[in-house]
Amino acid sequence: MEACAKARMLRISPRKADRVLRLIRGLDVSKAQEVLAFTTRPVAVDIGKILKSAVANAVQKEPNLDVEALKVTTAVSGAGPTLKRIRPRAQRRANRILKRTSHITIVVGDK
Repeated sequence: MEACAKARMLRISPRKADRVLRLIRGLDVSKAQEVLAFTTRPVAVDIGKILKSAVANAVQKEPNLDVEALKVTTAVSGAGPTLKRIRPRAQRRANRILKRTSHITIVVGDK
């Protein structure tokens, strides 16, 4: 039995989010929550919320499910829309600033 949770349009680049997602891929849910609690990256808070939501979705699907048996089967970060901004530079030039967003999906399932 699998359940997933998604967060869309998070204001962090997919590359930075994937650094934290690599830490929890394949771990038990309780162990993954511990790892996220002690990870110093700011995106770890958002990923913790998504993981908690995925566990709640699994319990909602199957009420007598053992939460300790759940495992993070998939944790991926994809690119969302990019916000384009302009930074003025010298001699009437301009540089483009790309503010990237990401879509994060976490799937939990039993072993």
